Amino acid sequence: MADIRQKLEAREGFALATINLDHIVKMNASPAFTEAYAAQDLVIADGWPIVTLSRIARQPVDLMPGSELIVPLCKLAAETRRTVAFVGSTDNTLSKAAQTLMADIPGLTVAYTHAPPMGFDPQGEAAAQICADLKAQGIGLCFLALGAPKQETFAARARGLAPETGFASIGAGLDFIAGQQRRAPLWVRKLKMEWLWRALSSPLRLGPRYVKCLAVLPGRMLEARRNRA
Repeated sequence: MADIRQKLEAREGFALATINLDHIVKMNASPAFTEAYAAQDLVIADGWPIVTLSRIARQPVDLMPGSELIVPLCKLAAETRRTVAFVGSTDNTLSKAAQTLMADIPGLTVAYTHAPPMGFDPQGEAAAQICADLKAQGIGLCFLALGAPKQETFAARARGLAPETGFASIGAGLDFIAGQQRRAPLWVRKLKMEWLWRALSSPLRLGPRYVKCLAVLPGRMLEARRNRA
């Protein structure tokens, strides 16, 4: 957080991604997504499998789910007097999340919200216009709730188009804050079973995703062991 505070105070842009097994599956299938991830300034572990792999490799990292980053980052934005933007999800979600966070965090200003339509292309003209708007309004921190790989691809491009803005890819985090989705109870998270909670909550949509994640895990564990520092 100290690095991010410094960047916000210096009006220095950045791109922050939260990696999980689903992203690894997508990177295996997409060189473009791998390239977008390589362009991120900061990458943190969003899931216990990533933390476990880091420990096997003897390069341990801490767990920090994207949904748990939103409040701390908003507090940093308020403390450094930088305005905040939300891009992604739906208008209703963005409005409710903005109201909730501004009520809870003194000094926070959510100055820009935009929910792109279906089929949004992070490499298209609409994305370029969003970046132009962020730059024109001097937005300090922009949360991206576009889902992977769109949010990471957008952040990688936006770093050059809005160089004074920090971009944080946070997936469904704003939906949790707005009450549009329910996060797993704390006891489930402590058991490291949040992935199972999510899979059971939407089996048709998320079930196949988690099957693919489980399939790549053994190979990644072997690779982590070979790459021990």
